[in-house]
Amino acid sequence: MPSTIRYRSYAKINLYLDILRQRRDGYHNIETLFLTVSLADTLAFTEQSSRITLVTSVSELESGESNLVYRAAALLKKRTGCPQGVHITLEKRIPIAAGLAGGSGNAAATLVALNRLWDLRLTTPALQALALELGSDVPFCTVGGLAAATGRGEQLQALLPLRPTWFLLLHPPVAVSASRVYNNPALEHSRERPFAGKTRAFRKAIRALEQDALEAVVFNRMEIPVFADHPQLAAAKQELLDKGCLAAAMSGSGSTLFGVCTSQKMAEKIAASFNGYETSVVRNVPMGVECIQ
Repeated sequence: MPSTIRYRSYAKINLYLDILRQRRDGYHNIETLFLTVSLADTLAFTEQSSRITLVTSVSELESGESNLVYRAAALLKKRTGCPQGVHITLEKRIPIAAGLAGGSGNAAATLVALNRLWDLRLTTPALQALALELGSDVPFCTVGGLAAATGRGEQLQALLPLRPTWFLLLHPPVAVSASRVYNNPALEHSRERPFAGKTRAFRKAIRALEQDALEAVVFNRMEIPVFADHPQLAAAKQELLDKGCLAAAMSGSGSTLFGVCTSQKMAEKIAASFNGYETSVVRNVPMGVECIQ
């Protein structure tokens, strides 16, 4: 029987996200606090001859060479010269194009899982170097937890784990293109210059995080252009605050919104009061991917 292993890939939220100057390569420098949460997709990897094949649970996703999971497997195979193939089954629960790094997490899980299945024995730094070729937040997704990220999001500083915290995620039926947000003329940029790699505002946010003052941390500069195009998202954020969340923000380039809650019970109560939105009640988790079989 062919060998099969299964992994979870966890969603991430941005507790803090600021946009700095645009770089010569066209990317923007950012400052962000990544946090993985318990909403997860599941991937199964089964050995086969030389081919890479992929089946997904949602019709919106292509299963060929444009899919990030397929690209991750093909990149790893090419760079290592591995002769083996794999059949991958992807069960999606993380919404697509929602600011939760679902695709990036799937790619990270693919690199980690195939490194094990194919017995490649690559180190974490080697996997993260490949991950960066797939996307700016894929390196973080290979490890997860809580991290301060700069550069394109690939320069990571692991932070001490956040205390157990519950979040309510709102999933509006809106897909937001990150590239369109970055190129939106309404997107403002921080005027601060980094000192020793971080701006004063980012250092302040990290200190507040270390003091468990999440209400002083949560911030997303991308909200201005996204909310201008989708005012219902601004209204939903305000509703999260009005219903008792300690803080609320959009994750990444959206459209997912999150509220910080004091308990699972509080998160579930607020979730039940929302009409017209899918919701997820989640907690922080210390990893980006997890082997479950």
